[in-house]
Amino acid sequence: MVTTKHFHNIEELQKVQYLATQCSEDVGLHSEDGSVIVDAKSFIGLFALDFSKPVMVVSEDLDFHKKIADIGETLEFLPESLKDEIYK
Repeated sequence: MVTTKHFHNIEELQKVQYLATQCSEDVGLHSEDGSVIVDAKSFIGLFALDFSKPVMVVSEDLDFHKKIADIGETLEFLPESLKDEIYK
């Protein structure tokens, strides 16, 4: 599952990073073009991304996507078939 988000400040990134560390599944943050991929659980890894642009949050944990639904600005969620379950 992929949520494309735009984060506005460091506090939002810290929340996502903290929630990622609590997640049993892998959580990746990807640049929109896929050229940069980092482990969202790694605070140091977050410095590799340009957060002035949207990023893709990738995880197979549906509960994680629910927890980050209200953090930052959500631009897109895939797959569309599960969107209503996340954004009730």
